[in-house]
This record gives sequence, C-alpha cells and structure tokens, in this order.
Amino acid sequence: MHPARCPPASAAVDLLQLPNVGPAMAADFHLLGYHSPQSLRQADPYMLYQALCQQTGVRHDPCVLDVFIAVAHYLQQDEALPWWHFTAQRKAALAARAVGSAWPLVQ
Repeated sequence: MHPARCPPASAAVDLLQLPNVGPAMAADFHLLGYHSPQSLRQADPYMLYQALCQQTGVRHDPCVLDVFIAVAHYLQQDEALPWWHFTAQRKAALAARAVGSAWPLVQ
C-alpha cells in the first residue's frame, strides 16, 4: 500500500495495509509464516530478509530488505514511509557487519 494511505499501525489488520506491501510482498510474508501485521511487530527485518533468501534459494534484491525495514519502522513507530527512505540505513547497517560474515546466507 502507498505509505500515504496506510492506517495507523495499531489499526492495520491485513498485510496489504502495510506500507510498500503489495500482493507479491504479502506472499513473501506468508511464505515466512507471517499472516498479519501483528505477527510482524517484533520481527527483525534483516532476519526476515535472510530467511526469505534461504527459503527461496536466491538472493533477493536489496530493496526487499528496505521494504522489510520500512514495515518494521511503521509497526514500531507508527510512521509509514516509502521504502527508499531506508536504503541508506540498510547500506550502513550491512557495511557495519563483521568482515567475512556471509550475508545473506543462501544454502
């Protein structure tokens, strides 16, 4: 959903009400076992991305991680922002990870 049209985070009852989430992203959440916004409230976006890559056996576009971060921000801060608002944050976080660590892990 376009961030400007999202309800308050506490009122979101469907994955399609989350910012930047359409049918394909909702299907990814379902694949990972998340079926409602409430089930995602404590989820770590970086672990979600890693799990998605492992589950599907492919490295997904990093923008998917940006969407996961945007969703986590929305659920925790009640602020719906476009996914690209989190690109710099994602790049900085991944650069800060230990050298030599495998990210994401795809087996």
